[in-house]
Amino acid sequence: MIVRQLLHTSPVVAASYVVACGGKQAAIVVDPVDEPRAYLDIAAQTSTRIQYVIDTHVHADHVSTGPALTQAAGAKYVLHANADARFPFHGVRDGDRLEIGNVLVDVWHVPGHTPEHIALVVTDRTRAAEPWLVFTGHTLMVGDMGRTELASSAEEGARSLFESAERFRTLPDYVQVMPGAFAGSVCGRALSATPFSTIGFERRFNRAFAVTERAAFIEYMLREIPPRPPNAAETREANLGRGLVGVSGS
Repeated sequence: MIVRQLLHTSPVVAASYVVACGGKQAAIVVDPVDEPRAYLDIAAQTSTRIQYVIDTHVHADHVSTGPALTQAAGAKYVLHANADARFPFHGVRDGDRLEIGNVLVDVWHVPGHTPEHIALVVTDRTRAAEPWLVFTGHTLMVGDMGRTELASSAEEGARSLFESAERFRTLPDYVQVMPGAFAGSVCGRALSATPFSTIGFERRFNRAFAVTERAAFIEYMLREIPPRPPNAAETREANLGRGLVGVSGS
C-alpha cells in the first residue's frame, strides 16, 4: 500500500491523502484541497490511476476540489448517500466497501462533526487481515475531536459524536489515525501540529476521546467552541452544488 499525506495551510489548514495499491495500479484521494494536478502528479509518479475521490463530509471551511479532480481523473466522486448533493456522486453507506486492488476501504458512518460524515477504515490484505489505518476526517483528530455545530445544533452533534467516538474505540490501539486537520484548523480546539497518531495514543492522551461517559463528553464538547469559519453555511452549500463555487474558502 502506498500512502501520501499532503498538508495544506492555504486556503485552509487541512490534510489530504492519496492511497494506492501499487500492484494493481489503483488509487483513491481523500479530502482533496489542492488543485487536481497535485493528485494527478502523485498518481503518475506511483503508476496508479485514481478510481475514487472521497470527501469524508461536506466541508464548511473550504470549497472541495473533489468534483474537479473527479472530472480530471475520470473517477467516481464519493460522499455519504445522505449528502443531498445537486450533482452526480457515488453515495456510500455504513458497511460499504471500496476495493482498490489489494487495499480494502470500509466505510463507517460517524456523524457528529456533520450528520453525513464518514470514516474510512483501510486494510492492506497483502499485509494482514486487520485494519492498518483509519481516515477520520474532522471527527477524531490528534489532540481533540471535531466541533459539532456546523451542520446541526452543537448538542445534537455532540450526542452523535459520542456514539462515533465509541465506535472508534473498538479499533485496536495500533491502528493509525489519519485526520483531515491539524493545529491551526478552525474545526477543533486543541489540535496537535503532528498530523497523525494512533488509536492507542489518542485513547490515552486526547482529552475529548478519553471521556467515555456520555453526559460528560457532551458537556466537554460544548465548552469553548471556536468562532465559525467565515461563510460556513454558504461554503457547505457550494460543496453540495448549490450557490456560488467562488465563495471564500478560508
